[in-house]
Amino acid sequence: MATNWNICGVCDNLHITKQSVVWCSECDEGLCEKCKEHHAVSKSSKSHETVSISEYKKLPTKVLEIAQTCKLHNEKFELFCKKHDCPCCKKCVESHNDCKSLIDINELIKNIKTSNAFYEFEQNLLEIVENIKRLNTNRKENLTSLEDKKRKIETKIAQTRTNFNIHLDKLQDGLIKELTAIEEKEKRKIQTLLTFLKGKKKDINEFQENIASIKKHASELQTFLAMKHIEKDIDVEEKIIQSITKTDTTNQVNISCQINESLKQITDSVHEFGEINVTSYPCDFSIQKRKERQAQIMVSLPTRNIENLILSLDKRINTKLSNVRGCSILPDGMMVFSCYLQQKIRTLKSNGSKDFVIKRIGQTFNVVNIDDGSFAVTSGGSNIINLIDTKTKKLKKTIQVHSNNDGAVYKDGHLIYCAREKGLQMISLSDESITNITYNKLSIFAYVTAFGDRLFYTNYDHHTVTCCDYHGKILWTFHDTTFLLSPLGISVDNDGFVYVVGGDTHSVVVISPNGKSCRQLLSSDDGLNLPHVLHYDQSTNKLLVANHLDTAFLFDVRR
Repeated sequence: MATNWNICGVCDNLHITKQSVVWCSECDEGLCEKCKEHHAVSKSSKSHETVSISEYKKLPTKVLEIAQTCKLHNEKFELFCKKHDCPCCKKCVESHNDCKSLIDINELIKNIKTSNAFYEFEQNLLEIVENIKRLNTNRKENLTSLEDKKRKIETKIAQTRTNFNIHLDKLQDGLIKELTAIEEKEKRKIQTLLTFLKGKKKDINEFQENIASIKKHASELQTFLAMKHIEKDIDVEEKIIQSITKTDTTNQVNISCQINESLKQITDSVHEFGEINVTSYPCDFSIQKRKERQAQIMVSLPTRNIENLILSLDKRINTKLSNVRGCSILPDGMMVFSCYLQQKIRTLKSNGSKDFVIKRIGQTFNVVNIDDGSFAVTSGGSNIINLIDTKTKKLKKTIQVHSNNDGAVYKDGHLIYCAREKGLQMISLSDESITNITYNKLSIFAYVTAFGDRLFYTNYDHHTVTCCDYHGKILWTFHDTTFLLSPLGISVDNDGFVYVVGGDTHSVVVISPNGKSCRQLLSSDDGLNLPHVLHYDQSTNKLLVANHLDTAFLFDVRR
C-alpha cells in the first residue's frame, strides 16, 4: 500500500495533517474536501476518477497491500516483463536488458476491467460455483437413494421376519443394527464431503465479492496485479474440485441385502438373519470446464525442458587454493576465487593464468561482481564486506554490517546477503542503509542468488533450496535428499533455471523455475570432489564450479 489513505497526501506534503475524504488511484493519494475541489478542476487531474475513502477501504486487504511503486527504487512501475512475470520501474529495466518481452504497463492495464481476461476471470469463478452446486446436488441425490434403499431393505426384512419364530428376533435385530451402522457410516462420508463443498462455495463466494469490489473501486494496476494474486488461489480451488471426482469420495454408494436361504428351513444351524452388502462405483458426474479461454489470464515463467540442458567442459583450472568459499566470472572473462582459511582472493585470467592476489583483508567468503568495475567479498564469520577495485587491484572500501555474512548477490545498486540468524538482508551500496527482506533464520554456508523479482537461497542444515520474493514471501521450497544433500553455492541462468552445488552428494543439480523438477548435471565422475561454490555467467552461458581444494571447472552450457 503506497500511501496512508486516511491523510490528505497534498496537505501532508505541506506538513499539514487533514483527513482525506476521497481517494484518487491515478494520483495514488487521498484528498481532503478542499484539495478534492482543486483536484476536480485542475487541468491535469480533472479527468481522474475518485472514490470515497469509506468505499476504498472495502477493497480486499491483499489489494490494498499491493505496492504500486518499486520497492527497490521507490519509483512508479512503467513496464511489465512477461519473461520474469513482474512489473518494472525505469531503473529495473537495467536488469532486463536481455528481455524481449517488456510491455508498457499502461497499455497492458488499459481497460483491464472490461477486457476478455477479466471476463474469463469472472466466468471461471462462476464455473467453479456451478460445479460445486452440481456436485452438491449429486451427493444429496445419493443420500436420498441410500435412504430409499434402506427403507426397501427394512421392508424386505420385515416381510421375511413374519415367517420366522421368536427364536430369530436377535438375528433380526443384529442385522438391522448392522444395516443402520453401515448406512450411517456411508452417510457420514457423504456429509463430510458436503460440508467440505459448503466451505469451498463460501470461499468462492468471497472471491466473487472481492472481484466485484476490485472491479468497482480498484485502480487498473491494482486490478491487474490483484488478478495475478487471486488467480493462483482460484487455480488451486479449481484443482481441488476436479480432484474430488477422481477419488472414491464421489463413488455412487449402494446398499443391498441378501436373505439367508437357510432361514426358510428354520433350523438351529441358522446364526444370522442376512447380510448387508455395500457397493461403491464411480458416478457419471463430470466437472464442467470451458473448452476455450478467450484470453490468457496470467503470464507465466518460461517452460523450457530441463532435460535439454547440455554441459561440455571448457577447461580445468588449478586454483592452488584450499577451503574455497566463493567464485565468480567477471565481465572481461577473469575468474576470481576466495580462500577462507588463507584469507585471500586470487584472480585468474580467462586462460587460467594468474592475474593478481589480494591478502590480509580478513576472512573471505563469497565473491560477487558489481557493475562499477569492482567486486564484493563477504566475510562469513565476521561483520565485514570488502569491495575490491579490479583496475587498481586493491581494496576499494570496507563496509561494516550488523551481522555475519555468507552468500551474496548484487541487484540494482544493492547487495543482498545471507545474515544467518537475521535472515536475508539488503544493503544499499550508495548510502549503506540496511533493509531486512526476511527474518527467517538461515544456516551457516547459506548462499543466495536473484532472478527478476525472485530470490533463491540454500539451507545447508535442512537440505533445502527456497524461492521467495523481495517481501520475504516464500513461493516454493525444494527438498529431495535423493538428489541434493547439504546445498551450498547457487546461481541462476537466463531462463530462471537454478543451479545448486550438493556438498555431500559431490554434485551440481539444476532445479526448474517453479521448483517442481530437478536433474543432476555433474557428479564425482566429472571431477567434483567436495564442491562448494559455482557461478553461472549469463552473458556467456558458462558455468564455473569450484571444488573445496585446488580444482575448478569451466563448462559451456547449451539448451
